[in-house]
Amino acid sequence: MYELKVVSRFAAAHQLKMVTEKCENLHGHNWRVEAFVTGPKLNDAGVLMDFGEVKKCLAGIIDSLDHKFLNELDFFGDANPSSENIARFIASKLQSGLTDPSVNVSRVSVWESDDACATYYPTHAK
Repeated sequence: MYELKVVSRFAAAHQLKMVTEKCENLHGHNWRVEAFVTGPKLNDAGVLMDFGEVKKCLAGIIDSLDHKFLNELDFFGDANPSSENIARFIASKLQSGLTDPSVNVSRVSVWESDDACATYYPTHAK
């Protein structure tokens, strides 16, 4: 099994409900995203897939989050736009953007600070 990782960043605000009082206030983060894709075999060029393809797909997702109030995005509906749910959102969108059916998103980590992150591990495959 092979695994690739790409990293991106975005800035956005959110307001969490039913968490600590401090987090219920409108606030923002400079988020760091680590997205991992895995697959069982290399292609004819000797790579799992082109890093550029993963980066391009992730960039489009990040663009939809950057400088936004995350609570207003349709994906979250009534759910908290927590680090956990942001990681799930990114993993879902990234998986749907991959063109090779043998390559899957294995995990996405979303860092809201230098010392706190949440990781989502998709349980479904293409």
